[in-house]
Amino acid sequence: MPALTVVLFTVCLIMIAAFIAAAAAAKLARLDGATYPAACLVAATAFAAVLTLAAAVTGALNAVLT
Repeated sequence: MPALTVVLFTVCLIMIAAFIAAAAAAKLARLDGATYPAACLVAATAFAAVLTLAAAVTGALNAVLT
């Protein structure tokens, strides 16, 4: 499989995971009684956290494998 295909597939999977985490966080915030703006803030924080974690794991794997 070409390297570009692997990179694009991985990016898509990470984005899907980030969207799912954000949606779950927003739903849990709403169930807890948060307002819509507060739930959106929680969702944005969860989305950013997933992307940050993915970047950190990628950097660590790059350091180990090269």
